[in-house]
Amino acid sequence: MKIPIVQNILSANDQVAAENRAAFKMERILAVNLMASPGAGKTSLILATCSRLPADLRPGVIEGDLASSIDAETVAAHGIPVVQINTGGNCHLDAPMIRAALPSLPLPEIDLLFIENVGNLVCPAEWDLGAGRAIVVASTPEGHDKPYKYPGMFARADAIVLNKADLLQVFDFDLAYFRRGIEMVNSGVPLFVVSCRSGDGLDAWVKWLVGNAA
Repeated sequence: MKIPIVQNILSANDQVAAENRAAFKMERILAVNLMASPGAGKTSLILATCSRLPADLRPGVIEGDLASSIDAETVAAHGIPVVQINTGGNCHLDAPMIRAALPSLPLPEIDLLFIENVGNLVCPAEWDLGAGRAIVVASTPEGHDKPYKYPGMFARADAIVLNKADLLQVFDFDLAYFRRGIEMVNSGVPLFVVSCRSGDGLDAWVKWLVGNAA
């Protein structure tokens, strides 16, 4: 019976994820898996967060995209160690990709590692990378129904960031409805409503993140 082949693939991924987790622990790195749909503002959130981190909390970034190094170049321009992973069509990062990328980073000089996953609200939730925290980044232009349409993604989050809060009224975003959807699938998960453009809400998000890195 050959049906379990997918299960075997996931099992192999989980084994490498455990190895990644052990490597992060040895280096005392908090790895954060950022998941979102394309255009939600993952890179903008990374940069806005890094600019507000305490001086003794050193960031690094793994950028995941189907193609190009645009986001990695943006991050590098801010002096942050970064490595690009191009999946060549795969809709998510996996643990072996992360393991292969780690030697390209100065791990002893990194305390907080952002893993920007491929833009997708389905596949990334199923693949363990070995990260210590899973963060879902939503944005107001996407609409307030995303927790209802993609419950698996929101159910796996350790925290949720709603980005582009400065556009709440422009897009008639129903924040209460959005919150109810989150509570249905992941009761009690922290929700941070932020704007990377104005800076609103970022201090609370950074405080939570720093607390998890301690």
